[in-house]
Amino acid sequence: MSRRNLILFILAGFLWGIPYLFIKVAVDPQDGFSPAIVVFGRVLIGALVLIPIAIYDKSFFTAIKGWKYIAVYALFEMVGPWILIGTAEQKISSGLAGLLVSSVPIFSTLIASYYGDKTVWQPRRLIGIIIGFLGVFLLVGIESFTGSSDPISILMTLAAALGYAFAVIYITRKMPGVSGVAINGIAMAMTAVFYSPALFFLWPDRAVSANAIYALIALGVFSTGIAFAVFFTVMAEIGPTRASLVTYMNTAFAVVLGVLILSEPLTIGIIVGLPLVLIGSYLASRKASA
Repeated sequence: MSRRNLILFILAGFLWGIPYLFIKVAVDPQDGFSPAIVVFGRVLIGALVLIPIAIYDKSFFTAIKGWKYIAVYALFEMVGPWILIGTAEQKISSGLAGLLVSSVPIFSTLIASYYGDKTVWQPRRLIGIIIGFLGVFLLVGIESFTGSSDPISILMTLAAALGYAFAVIYITRKMPGVSGVAINGIAMAMTAVFYSPALFFLWPDRAVSANAIYALIALGVFSTGIAFAVFFTVMAEIGPTRASLVTYMNTAFAVVLGVLILSEPLTIGIIVGLPLVLIGSYLASRKASA
């Protein structure tokens, strides 16, 4: 990996690790926005960043032909997961949310097996699934039974992770070789349309803090628009397998930033579950060399 790609790789990890912090601040029940408003704001900004890029490189016109597939992708990648995560983060820490989402590779492996990828039964990948689910089980169990976190919010975040896993596999099968920037730009525009009624029905009836406003803007510009553009740039140069490793960096950033900036507690559940989920996800997503 070249120095440039390494820098972009680390940047992608940071940009996709910090959104949990931004979301936590933006949906604060006391002086923030409703989760639906946050989803609308981030996808509107993200679409304004990505669609011009896609139009410039002409990938937009190819992608828009598959709008029906992109609509399904948007449902499972953005419409559902982002409202679930935003709602959950009103009751759980940003670090825990990031950690739970790191289970995506485990779900992806199982879904890929359903679609015919039998390499999931390779010993290393099978061990990874077992370790990963053990980590999730312990994490959920410890956080719930110790009262550290709301169990419903934990399940909502895991449901979002499952949606992420399905969405990527679905769109890859339906629109292979089509620009990820174009697909996600269009998906964000669709999601913005879906959540636009929230502006009228869920706009706060109280003052919103400057921190919540700044967090929403940063979430849209950096962690939605620029993050996707950077990630797909890296993936085009180093390949999807190596690029997928950014998932593990995301989690580390999410937990560390939550502790350092938001003073979130580093609970027993996170300490026990973090290494197991990361190790399990890594092993589950690694195919043996031919």
